Parts: sequence; C-alpha cells; structure tokens
Amino acid sequence: MSGKPPFPPFTLETARQKARMAENAWNSKDPDKVSLAYTEDSVWRNRSEFIHGRAEILAFLQRKWAKELDYKLIKEVWACSDNRIAVRFQYEWHDAEGQWFRAHGNENWEFAENGLMRRREASINDVPIAESDRLFSWGDGPRPDDFPGLTDLGL
Repeated sequence: MSGKPPFPPFTLETARQKARMAENAWNSKDPDKVSLAYTEDSVWRNRSEFIHGRAEILAFLQRKWAKELDYKLIKEVWACSDNRIAVRFQYEWHDAEGQWFRAHGNENWEFAENGLMRRREASINDVPIAESDRLFSWGDGPRPDDFPGLTDLGL
C-alpha cells in the first residue's frame, strides 16, 4: 500500500476520521488488512512488547485475535498535532475459558507523509468484568454509526 488518507497534517476532523478507520479495521479482526495501515518499518510498543516492522505486526495481530475472542473496540481522539494523534480506547473480549475483560488504553500514533502509521505506543490494562457488565453489544464487524462512543457510554 503506497498511502492511506487522510494524510498529515491532521485537523481534529481528519484525526477523528483516521481513528474511526483504525477502529473499523481492528474490529474486522483481519490481521492482513490491519497490518497494511503501517509502514514496512513501523515501530510499536504494545504493553511490554516491542514490535519492529510489518511482518512482526502481522504475527502479533494473529496471536492477539487467537487469544482475545469476540473482540470489540471503540477509539476516541484525545489530541492531535501535525503528524501525530493521541487516542484513548477500550475494548471488550473474552478468553478461551469464557472470562470477559474490558481493556482500557491510550495510544500515541505518528504517521508518515503517505498516511501510514510509522510509530505506535500503546499502554493497556485489562480489567476482568462479568458478561452481564458488557457494554459493546453490536454484532460482528465495525461499530454501527449510531452506536455510542466512549464518552456517550460514560467510559
């Protein structure tokens, strides 16, 4: 992939578009598709894991969605400037034993001129929840446009 609009520098509106596109892609749980949004030499920190390049990103995403079942994600822009976007996010998932979790996190993103992400710094904490406490209740795939975001859900 040579480029992925919107391109930096970002306005609040284009940062929101970029975040929603990322959210929709991650909710597809398609590692091949998601990995294409990152530069070939993209650098990540995800929790305590350090990831270098698209091949490692792909392997990471394959492991992630094999473990984090029925994954559903909501992202919200926190701030943006030039070629950087900061988002907060939460996602719900369960493990193979049926224990549900809500992950709470923040990401700092830096983009190349072609709109591909070249750096991702993610800090994430998982909180066990009861299945009855789940809030992300849409079906499989992207969050519907009329489904509330984090702030509207009181999160």
